[in-house]
Amino acid sequence: MNDTPMLTVDNLIVSYNGIRALQGISLTVQKGEIVTLIGANGAGKSTLLRAISGLVAFQSGSISFHGVPLNSIAAHKIVEMGISHVPEGRGIFANLTVFENLKLATWTRKDRENLDEAFRRVFDLFPRLKERKNQPAGTLSGGEQQMLAVGRALMTNGSLMLLDEPSMGLAPVLVRDIIRTIQEINQQDGTTILLVEQNARQALKIAHRAYVLETGVISLSGEAEELRNNPKVQAAYLGG
Repeated sequence: MNDTPMLTVDNLIVSYNGIRALQGISLTVQKGEIVTLIGANGAGKSTLLRAISGLVAFQSGSISFHGVPLNSIAAHKIVEMGISHVPEGRGIFANLTVFENLKLATWTRKDRENLDEAFRRVFDLFPRLKERKNQPAGTLSGGEQQMLAVGRALMTNGSLMLLDEPSMGLAPVLVRDIIRTIQEINQQDGTTILLVEQNARQALKIAHRAYVLETGVISLSGEAEELRNNPKVQAAYLGG
């Protein structure tokens, strides 16, 4: 792996209504890695992803992607640079078909000649989306909507994917499917992934490294396996 991180967050501070949601967060993500953020609700995980993708302003610190500062770049330009974001709650367009949702995500792409291949890739990963490509997205099950949200991010052809709680509200068997697909996306073409996931056990199984967030501060970081075996992490997040 290249020594220069793909993503660098340095001493980031984000406040809402005078309350600090992030209190000087620093982390790195290397090209080709899966890095997971674990922590309780309200720890600041979603806020961090939203700051990276330009959806919330930060008061101080810096975020850079391939060495380029993102501090004053608009959210849609950040997508063009290669960062895609699968938000918590999926954010699909319920009244549009599956196909239309996927096609919408291609508006930033310059390589229009590769769109057929992009659709093929998504439908290979998620055969159920192919079966339902002409259905309104709002008629899909929760698991299928999550597949669509991930597929839509893939259609942007970004090199870094931010995933916010992809398993939320899904049955255990679907959680395993989604987590396995995330690993497949990473292994197939080297897409780098920053994953926020409540299911810490599953996330730590596929991640290379992990950070633990507690009330806006990183309390632990290290190799995923190391954190999986850490008694504090086991007691707080792994139910043992």
